[in-house]
Amino acid sequence: MARSIVITGARVHNLKNITLEIPRDKLVVVTGVSGSGKSSLAFDTLYAEGQRRYLESLSADARQFLRQMEKPDVDAIDGLSPAIAVGQSRAFYTARSTVGTVTEIYDYLRLLFARIGRPSCPECGADIAAFTVEQIADRLTALPEQTRLLLLAPIGAENQEGRRLRLAELAREGFARVKIGAELLELSDGNSIDVAPSGPIDLVVDRLALREGVEKRLWDSLETAARYGEQIIKIEAQIAGAPPRDMLFSLKLACALCGAALPEITPALFSFNSPQGACPVCGGTGAAAQQSKGDGGAGPGRPCAACAGARLRKESLAIKLGGRNIAQAAALSARQALEFFQTLELGERDSAIGRKVLGEISSRLKFLIQVGLDYLSLDRPSLTLSGGEAQRMRLATQIGAKLAGVLYILDEPSLGLHPRDNAQLLGLLEQLRDSGNSVVVVEHDRETILAADHVVDMGPGAGAQGGWVVAQGSPAELRRDENSLTGRYLSGALAIAAPPARRSGAGGFLVIKGAREHNLKNITVKIPVGAMTCVTGVSGSGKSSLVIDTLYNSAAQRFYRAQARAGACDGITGWEHFDRVIGVDQSPIGRTPRSNPATYTGIFDHLRGLFAQLPEARLRGYSAERFSFNAKGGRCEACAGDGVIKVDMYFLPAVSVTCEVCKGKRYNRETLSVKYKGLSIADVLDLTVNQAAEMFSAVPAIFDRLRLLREVGLGYLTLGQPAAALSGGEAQRVKLARELARRSTGRSLYVLDEPTAGLHFDDIKKLLEVLHRLTDEGNTMVIVSHPMDVVKTADYVIDLGPEGGERGGYIIAQGTPPEIANAAGSVTGEYLRRVI
Repeated sequence: MARSIVITGARVHNLKNITLEIPRDKLVVVTGVSGSGKSSLAFDTLYAEGQRRYLESLSADARQFLRQMEKPDVDAIDGLSPAIAVGQSRAFYTARSTVGTVTEIYDYLRLLFARIGRPSCPECGADIAAFTVEQIADRLTALPEQTRLLLLAPIGAENQEGRRLRLAELAREGFARVKIGAELLELSDGNSIDVAPSGPIDLVVDRLALREGVEKRLWDSLETAARYGEQIIKIEAQIAGAPPRDMLFSLKLACALCGAALPEITPALFSFNSPQGACPVCGGTGAAAQQSKGDGGAGPGRPCAACAGARLRKESLAIKLGGRNIAQAAALSARQALEFFQTLELGERDSAIGRKVLGEISSRLKFLIQVGLDYLSLDRPSLTLSGGEAQRMRLATQIGAKLAGVLYILDEPSLGLHPRDNAQLLGLLEQLRDSGNSVVVVEHDRETILAADHVVDMGPGAGAQGGWVVAQGSPAELRRDENSLTGRYLSGALAIAAPPARRSGAGGFLVIKGAREHNLKNITVKIPVGAMTCVTGVSGSGKSSLVIDTLYNSAAQRFYRAQARAGACDGITGWEHFDRVIGVDQSPIGRTPRSNPATYTGIFDHLRGLFAQLPEARLRGYSAERFSFNAKGGRCEACAGDGVIKVDMYFLPAVSVTCEVCKGKRYNRETLSVKYKGLSIADVLDLTVNQAAEMFSAVPAIFDRLRLLREVGLGYLTLGQPAAALSGGEAQRVKLARELARRSTGRSLYVLDEPTAGLHFDDIKKLLEVLHRLTDEGNTMVIVSHPMDVVKTADYVIDLGPEGGERGGYIIAQGTPPEIANAAGSVTGEYLRRVI
């Protein structure tokens, strides 16, 4: 097998016909400034060609899709293995998918509960067991000799007349007695027996005493009782010298006390996506009907009254293991679940049946913990995960698959990880490599780069100025290379400097009292007004619960009457210092090809207006609407203005192929014939922010917005880049640029969630300049952040922990970065001390 992957003449996107050699079975990091061509090389060239070759190896039916997949613009790739991409996209998750279903842990849970779960009555809670006649006989013959037994078969009828008819029938069949309540009655005159329309009636099948030779008669009596009873046999046992003893045996999976029955116990009974298991009231969404979303997902409102949000029918929840039903087990965090299953006490039979399944569950839970997701519960909806969490969850799933000889391509797996948790992630990547796989990681994180066997540094700039291999080799070789911008940051020749002085704020405080949302432990925090505050802590320590769920949602309710539920707390004071709140998170700016940076920031409106004012457009009577790909008239109708057509691949993810009519331009020929400086509206959307800024430097309404996009490090983005193709960090910076375009009053509260996600050291430096400039104007900045290069530049730090999940939610330390660096017990402080 080839020892390297050799790429010859790669020209995808901005790649400059590059040729390079990537060692196989190694951990390789592809790095470089944002927009330098990293993803074009790793995903659009290596992964795309690997997927295409995989289809070539399949049947003729599968190969029909090849002609719809564009071959990467590359002369040759030799030594390529089957490729698996593990990115940050959550697009393939549904509203019903959870951490447990995506990692397959819930599938194993369903199997485990179906095979060794303990049934109980869904009505009265009594334990349920189904007995055969043979098992009942064994139980009875184990009683002491001379025990007197009265064998009874419960009978039933809907009303008084029906019960009389039933008794008369039994009398004709030769039965002599019945027991009504506590009274034994003769059936010789069955029609005259006074029976109530309700209450127990038991057919007396036999009376006998246990002694040698009674076994055959006992068997015959039990068979008769099973034939005539309501699937339940009652025994009244009188043991000499002991009080009377009643024994109930159910012949099917039903409650012997109240008669409630359970359906067949199969894995489907525990699936909220199947008719057998889903709660019949909410359909398995867990939400009250009026709060359900149209896509089948649980809405944010009240939980379903029938299942209390568990999503399953009561019969499914009546089966337990270790005292928990499957919904209660799925509500545990990964760490709690591992402890629960490792300490589960099972009998010899159940242990033999469940050993392999428990091993699979424990193995996958350990992988989740290793990637820093120990705080996630198995029932957590997948759509609520951040991009970094989603990628690490899928990484844990891949490791659990135990494949070898595969090319794994990952997109910034360290995103959203505290430096302490990142060490565990690196261990997993090395484990993938050591299992005989090639691991290619697109990454900016310092520790990940330093842990690599080989580094490819792309650049030297973004967009048209990028696409070259600036340097490659070991991390040590990169640090010695003067041409490598990344290497100069790694060596210390360049650095993000801490400010010479820190702001003390404007004198006031924003105070959150008694915050207790999710895992927050009734904490009170003071955020200085007019300063930059970083909220830090290990993954799952409560940062987002405090900053996003509690602070931002409360502010959005106050200033904009937003409907989002605010996190639980005793109150927030200090609102008088602000006149607006600006929340910038990593959620997508749109999920369709129609949303892009130009539409989101308002640039597109001005572009359409500009084109409508051109002489040729005015001569033809074209309005601004003509230049919208969302409206009929100017757009290409073959693709409805999308520029692409989605092709269903059945057993593979759907593929978007370029529209054959407009060639991806989105517009019809008449619209494209109107030009500005030689470019059509489609050509302008293909420009990068940097290129567009040069072209429209004389149009203030457009140039000012382009300048802001450039300042937040997005100069390499094309104006028409589909929103779905943006990373979480890029989406957040587009949102920030839009907010920056609005006039600042100096009394704004900015709330940012990991604003430097996906940024190179040099891009972080540029973005921090923008954030500090905003703070200097009197605004208040609250940032959730992990990179120590960001934390060290803050005025104030609030460190949460000490761990994630239930073991987090406390304030570990708060103060200036130097104070945090010297705080005892602060994990963040340990890492901060290294960079201050």
